Amino acid sequence: MKKIIFCFLLVSHFLFAQNTVCFEIEENNSGIQALDLFPKYINVFDCIHIYAEQSISDQKVLHAAAIAAELLDNNEDGVIDDDNVKDALMSLYTIMPLFAYEGSNAEDILFDSFEDLMDNNNFCAGAVLYNNEIDPSSPGFWGDDASVEEILHTINACSHVEIYPDVFGLEPNSSEMSDAMDVARGGQFLSIPSQYPEEGWYHYDDWTCDYECMAMEYLYWCIVANMGLLDNNMICSGISNEWELCTAEEFENTDVLMHAIITDPEYKIPQLAPDGNYCPGTILLKEENFTRSIVKVLDVLGRDNNNQSFQLIIYDDGSIEKKYILNK
Repeated sequence: MKKIIFCFLLVSHFLFAQNTVCFEIEENNSGIQALDLFPKYINVFDCIHIYAEQSISDQKVLHAAAIAAELLDNNEDGVIDDDNVKDALMSLYTIMPLFAYEGSNAEDILFDSFEDLMDNNNFCAGAVLYNNEIDPSSPGFWGDDASVEEILHTINACSHVEIYPDVFGLEPNSSEMSDAMDVARGGQFLSIPSQYPEEGWYHYDDWTCDYECMAMEYLYWCIVANMGLLDNNMICSGISNEWELCTAEEFENTDVLMHAIITDPEYKIPQLAPDGNYCPGTILLKEENFTRSIVKVLDVLGRDNNNQSFQLIIYDDGSIEKKYILNK
């Protein structure tokens, strides 16, 4: 018996736009009590696991999946661009929770349990999304749709800063990015200065955000500036108190250090702005044959073992499947 996942056409009633998203919303069968209030689930390449509360529309859940897929597979050929990012995200259980609102029961329960989930289930989450932050009709448009920002934070936090620490390390004096940020802020500031130097173009002033948090935000601003997502007069005005480089040209000409990092093909940082459409090549995203028989079950080191949290299942047709066993 074969399972086929078809693409969904999402129609915006306001713009009469049409988004094509080749993912399927599934039931949440994780068995994790902290995730019980998220009935909607999408698995994006076994790399990002999207969990949504019931009140989040299917359109918005599919939009989050499309944005995640476009950021991982920026040329949309059906293959994740950076194998190192793929391996890092798959070595963890990387989640993107979609909450109905701030302080929902689902949010409280998940946050209260998250330290235990990290310890026992290898969870990683770099950010969250709320219902009012998701707008499929305006992908990544600052002030309307935070999907690009928060999903980028998740990918960056759970992969780039770990696999390329000399480049994307968040601590002071730890990486090429931290050095570039010190230039962008007009100096190295471990706390918010009373006033940023005039020569800087990144002047984050949220006192709750420490140096590492500021570095993560800086990485986001650099990526979306390079994509051209800030090239809009309204956006440029709205973000000017924090970030000044609104066009890709301004970013290239001003933040020379970080532009060189973001565009270095070695790190395969996404260059194209997501548009909320993801369906590479065909309406058929994947096809699985469930008539296979299991030949062997191995752990991550290749040893025979059925009791590990991560398993490689080898079938008699030569296919291999990865499986996470989450502690209840």
